Amino acid sequence: MIDGLGAPQSLLLLGGTSDIAVAIAERYLAKRPLRVVLAGRPSAQLEAVAGRLADRGAAVETVAFDAAKTAEHEEVLGRVFAGGDIDIAVVAFGVLGDQAEAERDPTVAVSMAQVNYVGAVSAGVCLAKAMRRQGHGTIVALSSMAAERPRRSNFMYGSTKAGLDAFFSGLADALVGSGVRAVVVRPGQVRTKMTAHLPDAPMTTTPEAVAASVVSAVSRGRHTVWVPGRMRAVSSVLRHLPRPVFRRLPF
Repeated sequence: MIDGLGAPQSLLLLGGTSDIAVAIAERYLAKRPLRVVLAGRPSAQLEAVAGRLADRGAAVETVAFDAAKTAEHEEVLGRVFAGGDIDIAVVAFGVLGDQAEAERDPTVAVSMAQVNYVGAVSAGVCLAKAMRRQGHGTIVALSSMAAERPRRSNFMYGSTKAGLDAFFSGLADALVGSGVRAVVVRPGQVRTKMTAHLPDAPMTTTPEAVAASVVSAVSRGRHTVWVPGRMRAVSSVLRHLPRPVFRRLPF
C-alpha cells in the first residue's frame, strides 16, 4: 500500500532498464526503502540497474520478462505477485525502431507493434487482473506525445504508442471502483538511451522530470499527465492543425 508519505512499499518496473522507470524508482527511494522488481531480458545492464537501486536502499529482485513473448506474461507476472503485493507497476518497455526500415519491411513493422502495443496490452490485462485480486494498485503506462498525432517522420512508432495510449486510457475507466487505477503518461522527447542519437526536439525533457510528474500524478489521483505540462496545450493545437500544415512542421 502507499504510505502517508505518498510512497509505495513495492514497485514493479516492466522494462527494468528504462531510464524513465529507473528515475521513477529513485524518486520513490528518496522517500523510503521499498521492494523493487525489475522485469526485463537478462543482461549485464539489468544487473547494473539492480545494483544501483540496491545502493539506494531498495530490496531488488530481477525477473526474466520479454514483452514480445505474450504467452509467458501471465505466468511470469503471476510469480511476481505471488511474492507479495505490488503497489505500483510501471509499463516502460518499448522500441523506437527505424521508420524507413519499418516502411520497407513488414516484419520490422510488426515486431515494433508486437512489443510496443501487443506486449503492453497483454501486460496491462495481466496487471489489472492481479491488482484487482489484491484489491489495490496503480498501473503507470508510459505513452508519448507521438501518440497524440503521429508525424510522417515517426508514424510507425507513433501508431504503436497511440494504441497503447487508447488501451490504458480505456483500462483506467474500466478500473473505476475496483481500488486499482491506471495513469497514462505522455512525455515529449526525453533524453534517454533510446533517443541519444536524435537532436533535441522543442521542449525535450529528462527522465528525472518525467519521474517527478509521475510521482505527483499518482499521489494526486490523476489519470493522464503531460510532460512538460505545457505539452497539453501544444497537443491540443497540433491535433487541430490542417493536415497540409501539420506535414510541414520541422519536427
